[in-house]
Amino acid sequence: MYIAAVVHESPSPEVLAAFGARERAVPLPGGQGRTWRAGEIVLKPCGPAAEAAWVAEVLSQVVDTDRFRVARPVRAADGGWVAYGWQAWWLTPGSPDARRWDDVLAAGEAFHEALVGLARPRFLDDRDDPWTYGDRLAWEELPLQGGEVMAELLEPLALARQPVELPAQVVHGDLLGNVMFADGLAPAVIDWPVYYRPASWAAAVAVVDALTWHDAPAALAARWGDRPEWNQLLVRALMYRIATNEGCRRAGMPVRERADSYRPVVDLVLRR
Repeated sequence: MYIAAVVHESPSPEVLAAFGARERAVPLPGGQGRTWRAGEIVLKPCGPAAEAAWVAEVLSQVVDTDRFRVARPVRAADGGWVAYGWQAWWLTPGSPDARRWDDVLAAGEAFHEALVGLARPRFLDDRDDPWTYGDRLAWEELPLQGGEVMAELLEPLALARQPVELPAQVVHGDLLGNVMFADGLAPAVIDWPVYYRPASWAAAVAVVDALTWHDAPAALAARWGDRPEWNQLLVRALMYRIATNEGCRRAGMPVRERADSYRPVVDLVLRR
C-alpha cells in the first residue's frame, strides 16, 4: 500500500546539531516526504520514542552478513537514539528495487533469522494506527468492519482463515520497498516497522505487494510456497493490506489506490 508523499518540515538546527550533522538538510525521495539527508546522515521524524529507541538499539547490535546488512542508527549527543522527536541513520548505499522480489524475500528471511529469540516489545500493545488496525483485524484480534467494497473483499478471505500454529517473532512488516541494493554489497534492510508475527507472514506481505502493485507473476506465490502454512499467511497478509487501506482512508490519509485494486490478488489467493 502506498501513501502519497507530502514534504514535511525540515529538521531544525537543534536537530542537526544533536546528531552531529553539519551540512544543510535536503529532502530525500520516498519516505512519505519525511526523510532528509545532511551529508552522510539521514534524518526523519519518529513516532513514539520508545519504539524508535527499541528499533535503533536492536539494529545497532545486529551483525551484517553476506546475506543482508542493516541501516545503522546514529546516537544523539546525549547518548540516546531520539532527539527533539527525530532519529538519525548513517546513509546506506544502494537503492530499492521492488521488482527484485526473490532477492528482497531472501534478504528478509536472513534478517528475520538474526532476530529469532527477541522478546515481543511492549510498545506493540500501545500502538494505534491504520497499520496496527489492519494487522489485528487480519489475525482475528478485531472484528471485520468497513464499507461494501471492504466487506466484499474481506469476508471471503475471513472465511478461508484457519488456525495458524507457527511461532511468532519480531518481523519487518514492509519489506518490498525497504531493501536497498548496491553493487558488491549485501542487500540492506531499512525503515523497519515492527510486528510480532510468524516470520513467513512478512514474506507473504511482500508477495502480496509484488502481486498487487509490481506486476509480479502468480508463480512468485508458488515459488515461496514451501513455507509452512503459506496459504494461510497469504490470506492474512492480504487482509492486512486491505484493512490497512481502509484504516488510512478513515484517518483521512492521502492513500493513492482504491481498495478494490486488490481484487485480482484476492481471487488468486482464494484459488490456491
